[in-house]
Amino acid sequence: MKLDLQSVQGTMLIPLWGRATASEKNPEILYDKEAIEIIAGCHFDFTEIAKTFGEYGGISYLVRARKMEDTIRKFINKHPRATIVNIGSGLDTTFSRVDNGTINWYNLDLPDAIAFRQSLIPDTPRNSSIAKSFFDVSWFDDVIFNKEDGILFISAGVFYYFQESQLKEIFQKMSLFFPGGEMYFDAESKMMLNISNRTVEKTGNKGAKMYFYVNNPKALEGWSPNIKLLSSVSYFKGIPARKEWESGTRVMVRLIDLFKLLKFIHLGFEKEN
Repeated sequence: MKLDLQSVQGTMLIPLWGRATASEKNPEILYDKEAIEIIAGCHFDFTEIAKTFGEYGGISYLVRARKMEDTIRKFINKHPRATIVNIGSGLDTTFSRVDNGTINWYNLDLPDAIAFRQSLIPDTPRNSSIAKSFFDVSWFDDVIFNKEDGILFISAGVFYYFQESQLKEIFQKMSLFFPGGEMYFDAESKMMLNISNRTVEKTGNKGAKMYFYVNNPKALEGWSPNIKLLSSVSYFKGIPARKEWESGTRVMVRLIDLFKLLKFIHLGFEKEN
């Protein structure tokens, strides 16, 4: 079955495909056993995805998963009963790698995305789905939140598609409702956002325009007195390029970090006095 890259299934399977194919060749970065198994069982033709995203695309998805996983592991080492909320979860498989037996994990995504997710990755008591928009604040009440246990919000490849004003408003609300919580996500610079949008336009996909970029992560503290920047690191920091990679991949990895085109941002929601 040919996979429509612009369908809900297509947009969700692309990162899964990237992690599966790249982790088989780069297990030292991350080995996504669950993604490999799901892709092996899918009756889709991934030829077009492989042609479109190539080696660099797969590695970038794998590195993103690794950085998210590293952050989660550090958090739950400090907070073993933490709540993790995966915003725009898609077909993320991180829970199967980081579960310590006591965390509560939530996959937040739109209803059609959650329906597709559950057809491939069933919910479990501590790894459950919430079929709502990120901007529908009723989900705040759907997650377990105990200040002493901690809460971490993660989001991979999602915020690009929203307006800054939308994100600012929801972040402000989250910082008040979840004092002491933390947020970890990836962001592009304005230069990279323009490159990404031109690339997407060439594919003919009119519905995937990106809006949100971050040149200066410190500026996010201006969104609310409750929001503090904990860290900002370049996308491939700590991931050495391998000589086995294609030359184009190695060049991209160097350029991304040299010009700060992509980064990971870690925010904290200050506790109320």
